[in-house]
Amino acid sequence: MRHVIALDVGGTGMKAALVGTDGTLLHEARRATDRERGAEAVIESILAFATDLRAHGEEHLGESAVAAGVAVPGIVDSAKGIAVYAANLGWRDVPLRALLSERLGAIPVALGHDVRTGGLAEGRIGAGRGTDRFLFVPLGTGIAGAIGIAGAIEAGAHGDAGEIGHIVVRPDGPECSCGQRGCLETLASAAAVTRAWAAASGDPGADAADCAKAVESGDPAAIEVWRNAVDALAAGLVTALTLLDPGTLIIGGGLAEAGETLFTPLRAAVEERITFQKLPHIVPAALGDTAGCLGAGLLAWDLLSTEVSA
Repeated sequence: MRHVIALDVGGTGMKAALVGTDGTLLHEARRATDRERGAEAVIESILAFATDLRAHGEEHLGESAVAAGVAVPGIVDSAKGIAVYAANLGWRDVPLRALLSERLGAIPVALGHDVRTGGLAEGRIGAGRGTDRFLFVPLGTGIAGAIGIAGAIEAGAHGDAGEIGHIVVRPDGPECSCGQRGCLETLASAAAVTRAWAAASGDPGADAADCAKAVESGDPAAIEVWRNAVDALAAGLVTALTLLDPGTLIIGGGLAEAGETLFTPLRAAVEERITFQKLPHIVPAALGDTAGCLGAGLLAWDLLSTEVSA
């Protein structure tokens, strides 16, 4: 059966699949990145995982994968196939596309940024399906974004498009790792809510999920922490809406798991802030933690289509 290899490389683990021509997941697997052993070990783990996936396809699907797609964090040069930098994996300038292609018998390999790749899947086959213009915003340790236009993701002139987590929403706010103060992700990411709730509750082990539960139970301190995060998030999103005018705004990541505890006040806060802008549909992501892997599969099939048309 004709298929491609899809790999989604995270800071601690990798998700992988063999994906059929219609997007069906024919086989799924997970594995640790081995990052505690250093960058070289991470790279070898990726290559070994891909090799095992290829062997599984040969044994169980009757043929080798025809292409591969891989999504990685950090700074990515998709055109050159280089994983430029990832702080949590410890690598710099890794020619990952070439390494994978060589290990997999010279098949075509597509390399993508993890958030943009997840956004591709959400936009094409997930919550944004059928939408011509969308913005995908996962709220996790940080906040990033993927700008969807006509079924593709806009990477920008230098591959940095969509970094809405670094929109400044509170100029006098907390210092951000990027060097600015008051960036959106310092105030409205899951990590930011965790920090704020741990301080407000006096429990250093409390996290954003605990805060959401406390909000649901009516805790005044939790409600205040949550309101501040939602207000900052709405401010950043309205700036993004003003620039991009998406038809659908897809919110994912750990914070979105709070469901309507997040979405009800967020929709209200965005609507309250807009003036001339058109209010988009604000919806939760549909694919969960499989989005990156599914997106990597789409990248691989897209690469094959491009090569055929060329």
